[in-house]
Amino acid sequence: MLYIGIDLGTSACKLLLVDEGGTVLSAVTKEYPLSFPRPGWSEQSPEDWWNAVTEGIPELLCGRDASQVAGIGAGGQMHGLVALDEHDNVICPAILWNDGRTAKEVDYLNETIGRDRLSQSTANIAFAGFTAPKLLWMREHEPDLFAKTRRIMLPKDYINYKLTGVHCTDYSDASGTLLLDVEHKRWSAEMCGICGATENQLPRLYESWEVVGTLKPGAAKALGLPASVKVCAGAGDNAAAAVGTGTVGAGGCNISLGTSGTIFISSDRFGVDPGNALHAFAHADGGWHLMGCMLSAASCNQWWCGDILGTKDYPAEQKPIGKDKLGRNSVFFLPYLMGERSPINDTDARGAFVGMGMDTARADLTQAVLEGVAFAIRDSFEVAKSLGVSIPRSTLCGGGSKSPLWRTTLANVLGIPLDLPQTEQGPGYGGAMLAMVGCGAFESVQTACGALARVAGTVEPDGELTARYEEQYRKFRAIYPALKNVFPILK
Repeated sequence: MLYIGIDLGTSACKLLLVDEGGTVLSAVTKEYPLSFPRPGWSEQSPEDWWNAVTEGIPELLCGRDASQVAGIGAGGQMHGLVALDEHDNVICPAILWNDGRTAKEVDYLNETIGRDRLSQSTANIAFAGFTAPKLLWMREHEPDLFAKTRRIMLPKDYINYKLTGVHCTDYSDASGTLLLDVEHKRWSAEMCGICGATENQLPRLYESWEVVGTLKPGAAKALGLPASVKVCAGAGDNAAAAVGTGTVGAGGCNISLGTSGTIFISSDRFGVDPGNALHAFAHADGGWHLMGCMLSAASCNQWWCGDILGTKDYPAEQKPIGKDKLGRNSVFFLPYLMGERSPINDTDARGAFVGMGMDTARADLTQAVLEGVAFAIRDSFEVAKSLGVSIPRSTLCGGGSKSPLWRTTLANVLGIPLDLPQTEQGPGYGGAMLAMVGCGAFESVQTACGALARVAGTVEPDGELTARYEEQYRKFRAIYPALKNVFPILK
């Protein structure tokens, strides 16, 4: 049988057709626009997501026997607020994960409601990208739209609704709303009350591999698929990517260098970072995970090369940066282009180059961008270590992981081996694996990972480089505190 994995990303929807052996038979990518209507805002049209799916799946199936498709699973961008009216029509653009308009609401939740109260109710504190602050913002600034809202959904759940007619979500994605009691896997009545929402407005909760329904006749016709195709609940993008890399059960770690950057530590037991610098979320394997998330990772390099240097030839920009230059750069980069989430939780933070001189070259700035992202990931890595979490090695995925230089830099900044997955297809591959479990091809997510998640190679740290980067990281750590009070006055 065949399975379709959907990766509903921020800039594009990537669709995969996968067989039971884990082989990716075909892939299609459909891009869509991202809107920044005001400084710090980030929005998208949910209809564009659905159009990408309806256009992409027929292309994906071209030349294939569609009757062999058994299931569909999605991994999607988290936290986005999709508001539907009483007729299930979208009433406004989705407010995305990297939107920073909710600084006032975040302060209200963290300072007035209180971090301790939030953590007890949801295992997390408020961050600007989370869904709950967006609801408070809508209630304050768009009261008419707030009054019309009958369903509150997340991005990939809107796709599942369009496929099946079922209002559903999974525990991993719901964890990022700040509306879920993560420990007990149920909606938090207290948080719903604080945000002016009701549980009836929220989707039904499922484990990620559970089947939520089959295709509606109209959806089946549009996609060229049998109506019997099963749709599983899917997962938030990072949890789905973790499944795709085999990061399940106790003690696994996955680092993603995508548009955002994450360090994802899986566990079979519920646990919370007392300082709430790391998120405590449910995992797609039925357990839990700790996660540090930086808002701009590979997007920093895309910005630097594409918008500033005017090139997409990333290898050419990195070619002058030899091993002799690693750990010796005098230029540092703060990668906070969209503000920052983990671990500093500062919507005012911005990107900055520090240390430039008359001898600074173009390649030095490129190197600083790559190193700045690696140092910021280490910030969350250090928080996890302070909690007694052992991270002897990690898998590495995401678009940035395709750069040998970036892989080497990160392995030495962290001082651990980084395993590269044989099949690096991100959340879409994990989504397809979840669909396999939902359709009975594997008895559990762990079993599926054991069979399908394989390592293609490993980047080992070099003792000399690790020592150099230890000193560089100490310098990097001093920059943000020195600039923290400057950022708010730059608005």
